[in-house]
Amino acid sequence: MTARGLAALLLGVLARSSPLRAQQRTELLLWPSGAPGSEGRTAPEKMRVTEGGDHVVSSIHRPSITPYLPDRSTATGAAIIVAPGGGHRELWIDHEGYNVAQWLRERGIAAFVLKYRLAREEGSTYTIEGNALADIQRAIRFVRSSAAQWGVDTARIGVMGFSAGGELAARAAMSDLDGDPGASDPIDRRSSRPNFQVLIYPGNSSALTVTKQSPPVFIAAGYNDRPDISRGMAELYLKYKDAGVPAELHLYAGAGHGFGLRAANRSASAGWPERLVEWMTDLKLITPK
Repeated sequence: MTARGLAALLLGVLARSSPLRAQQRTELLLWPSGAPGSEGRTAPEKMRVTEGGDHVVSSIHRPSITPYLPDRSTATGAAIIVAPGGGHRELWIDHEGYNVAQWLRERGIAAFVLKYRLAREEGSTYTIEGNALADIQRAIRFVRSSAAQWGVDTARIGVMGFSAGGELAARAAMSDLDGDPGASDPIDRRSSRPNFQVLIYPGNSSALTVTKQSPPVFIAAGYNDRPDISRGMAELYLKYKDAGVPAELHLYAGAGHGFGLRAANRSASAGWPERLVEWMTDLKLITPK
């Protein structure tokens, strides 16, 4: 499909995502009784709308996932936790969250948009490793623990992150934490290791480590992004190549940072979701129906 054709398709998808549909989204708290480290935080979540109509979320103290589940007749069994970016100060929840989840759902892939705690928001006492990473790890465990209910294969649960969310997705893939079989919370008995990872212009790539046990990775970024990302993605790909881990890299000549999934995107970078599905098919993570 051409970039122009994909953009037209996205216009239809986004048109169906009306304000009413947005109100019907169901957020599931990762810790219904309160997230560890957020005790006493009662400030309400904030939402601002940019001039271009983007919804941007901050002041997150009750991390959650929003499920986008495909019809059983089209479900592939694969699932992806989607972590939007925003510099760990906010979350750009549309083009790096809801739009992506809707697109995946329509192709039979269960998606879960993650709201995680923000370590660099003004006045925040949260940390990336202590809180934000714990949120995405909990999300993986949550989806794995509810896999039967949601029609998900526990061996095909991945993480996808954009910018700061990409850093979290990659760190989750690095951590490889087994569940605690003796935990009182059944969710904590599950592993937080993703089976695959999708990194879209992730931040702080120089700090990411790779081993032979790392899960397969799909990477996409823009040639015109800042050097630590555009060059960093090539270097990150080589780390996976050297470790013998299946990896695929797309650097789009006409793109910079933050292209995500937008109907207005007319560059070749609009095609990255189709390339992702092809990659997942090649790795037998999904089977075309």
